[in-house]
Amino acid sequence: MIKEEVQGATEEEQQAQSKKALKKQQKEAEKAAKKAEKQAKLAADQPTSEEDDFAKDRYGVPAMVQSQQKLDRTLVKVEDLTVAKADQLLWIRARVHTSRAKGKQCFLVLRQQQFNVQALVAVGDRASKQMVKFAANITKESIVDVEAVVRRVEQKIESCTQQDVELHIERIFVISQAEPRLPLQLDDAVRPDGDGEEEGRATVNQDTRLDNRVIDLRTTTSQAVFRLQSGVCQLFRDTLTNKGFVEIQTPKIISAASEGGANVFTVSYFKTSAYLAQSPQLYKQMCICADFDKVFCVGPVFRAEDSNTHRHLTEFVGLDIEMAFNYHYHEVIESITDTMVQIFKGLRDNFQTEIQTVNKQFPSEPFKFLEPTLRLEFQEAVAMLREAGVEMGDEEDLSTPNEKLLGRLVKEKYDTDFYVLDKYPLAVRPFYTMPDPSNPKYSNSYDMFMRGEEILSGAQRVHDAQLLTERATHHQIDLEKIKGYIDSFRYGAPPHGGGGIGLERVCMLYLGLHNVRQTSMFPRDPKRLTP
Repeated sequence: MIKEEVQGATEEEQQAQSKKALKKQQKEAEKAAKKAEKQAKLAADQPTSEEDDFAKDRYGVPAMVQSQQKLDRTLVKVEDLTVAKADQLLWIRARVHTSRAKGKQCFLVLRQQQFNVQALVAVGDRASKQMVKFAANITKESIVDVEAVVRRVEQKIESCTQQDVELHIERIFVISQAEPRLPLQLDDAVRPDGDGEEEGRATVNQDTRLDNRVIDLRTTTSQAVFRLQSGVCQLFRDTLTNKGFVEIQTPKIISAASEGGANVFTVSYFKTSAYLAQSPQLYKQMCICADFDKVFCVGPVFRAEDSNTHRHLTEFVGLDIEMAFNYHYHEVIESITDTMVQIFKGLRDNFQTEIQTVNKQFPSEPFKFLEPTLRLEFQEAVAMLREAGVEMGDEEDLSTPNEKLLGRLVKEKYDTDFYVLDKYPLAVRPFYTMPDPSNPKYSNSYDMFMRGEEILSGAQRVHDAQLLTERATHHQIDLEKIKGYIDSFRYGAPPHGGGGIGLERVCMLYLGLHNVRQTSMFPRDPKRLTP
């Protein structure tokens, strides 16, 4: 009896369950039918919307450029978009800097390096609603090809470099799409430091910039800085080549510390150790001994100094000069100062766009220099500093604050940002520096300064093996370690001198910037090895 009851209950449960399952199935079928109906409706609507979009071939995301074809198309530079090109239909490739949709039109700012131009896509006979929507949705920093008519504008567009024209876009294609989230906003990265704080807008700090250097280098300021830096190298090379100098290449992996100091990077070299060159000094001098007469080189210099200051890097670009002279080392000073003056003139005359671009974000006074260059003796500088209340000994080296103060005093008295300080005390210079023949406490050495900061250290070198050995012994340097260096002077060496300039420091000080990392493309300091 009990068995039959249990069986009956199970049958009822099964029926209830099958009813539930049936209902569920019916619901799912209804859902699927609705979905299919919706999709069919969408599919039916699709052709009409595409038919409506008469501009569908005028915009979009084409296939990735894999060099499938050679297009006979000239792309015009944004920099060249002026009123002279008004009413012309042109192709331009640029980045989308900003976009702003407004009703039936979309305003874009297209950027190419340090230049930008306003562009407009508006519903009309060349652009559809869908095309305007497409343009408005292109992510910032995407690269686009646009075909557009250049139109003269009534009112200057103050926010763009190309102020007298705008582009009326007829075609727009995305060549490379940027991800929607950028690690930093370019507008924030070019905002002058004070502006952001006052208006509650963001500015970008140094580390964020350097961690996202590829984006930061796209800013108009960075573009201007490094184009000007390229100009410094070009002017340095051209000026010295015209003066009869020969460009040389020197090794950066060396067997002994080039300046005898402890501030060197050691690298493993097969079964032994080697060092990264602190300077091309030895090799420049060897070239003079080998009768090259006047040489220069441009290359990396390594300093293992744990200096986390605004002006020190562990790797920088050295602009090095060495030359034989006839009778007086001032021939070397005059050659170097004239080279620097040619660089300053070249920057002033050919890089005004870059200088103005940097000044917008980092305002500074124009760089001043004299012809011929002002040359002060070390004792004169000490007298000027003492007059200003500084206490220092006759043979004491200048501290960084005293260098800056001296720069201000020289600017007030002589109205120049560039000068030479000559005749340094022998005690504060390296062993290979030639002593002053008329006063053994001083030396035939010099530093050059820009805006109160040292950019070059140089001297007449000791070119006699016997005197060089004596000077090295006086400085307690292991003669065995510098044997190769001393031997270079045993077979007749002309009197010579030279100096080394830090490229990044020259650019920083010329532009009146406050950190050498701003003028080093991928800086290396004790705390940074990336990117």
